[in-house]
Amino acid sequence: MAKGIRFHRTGGPEVLTWEALEVGEPGPGEVRLRHGAVGLNFADTYFRSGLYPAQLPAGMGVEGAGVVEAVGPGVEHVAVGDRVTYTGSPLGAYSTERVMPAAPLIKLPDEIAFDVAAATTMRGLTTSYLLRRIAPGLSAGDTVLLHAAAGGVGLLFTQWARLLGVNVIGTVSTDEKAEVARAHGCTHTIVYTREDVAERVRELTDGAGVPVVYDSIGATTFQSSVDSLSRRGLLVCFGTASGAVPPIDAMQLAVKGSLFVTRPALADYIADPAERAELANELFDHLASGRIAVDINQRYSLDDAVQAHIDLESGRSVGCSVFDL
Repeated sequence: MAKGIRFHRTGGPEVLTWEALEVGEPGPGEVRLRHGAVGLNFADTYFRSGLYPAQLPAGMGVEGAGVVEAVGPGVEHVAVGDRVTYTGSPLGAYSTERVMPAAPLIKLPDEIAFDVAAATTMRGLTTSYLLRRIAPGLSAGDTVLLHAAAGGVGLLFTQWARLLGVNVIGTVSTDEKAEVARAHGCTHTIVYTREDVAERVRELTDGAGVPVVYDSIGATTFQSSVDSLSRRGLLVCFGTASGAVPPIDAMQLAVKGSLFVTRPALADYIADPAERAELANELFDHLASGRIAVDINQRYSLDDAVQAHIDLESGRSVGCSVFDL
């Protein structure tokens, strides 16, 4: 019988429970998928804590990779035996097997292992849209600020930015993480636990600031992000690891240099199958060629999800984390 993680109430990591699951057969537009690996993402903690709504009891996780074992009526873009990956589907990825909608599935090239796919589908597609859609005017020689540069998205982002010739100033919490970030393409690092981020950004840019700040942290970094922008700069708030950003004072944006702020969501950049395929194909090409390397530094079994969430929220994790099956 299939097994997986569920939660019956919102709260801390302790609400996650390891349970037997009745999987059943796929209905119209669905597949039955056996996972080879499952992704661990900070967004998972938002559902568990109640920050993101979920109908309880619920499964956990939105990213995984595996093999299609059965298809329901009307499914045409994948077949039994296909290797696939996905992100953003209904909760339930923390499972050995599941029935799920076929629409989010992306065929996975043979060159990319399940654990790499589970570690990078959400993070890689996020990186792809951040660099290729949000600020398309970025060009070689430009400099941006990226918070959490040694995180899962951060290490993919810095490598991809380097391929584009974009310089990255990355913030990290420790000297050890700074070394990792620089090894993956960061031009400069700022250890925010002892340095003033905005002040250091001004020093590194001869007082101008940066045209784009990518901020996945939220509450604790919002002001330093605003203060790091150049005139008419863009703040991209794409995560809330430390909590939601404060209410935005429109006049402050004007006073600070006619700034722009956006809060994008991956779902809106992969909703169109053609755009999703374009972003995924570029990601897969970089991974398969080795131009972008993936560091899976934390591996867990699915029944150890409580510890995985504790580690994730503590800030101890570096790079990507996966559940191996």
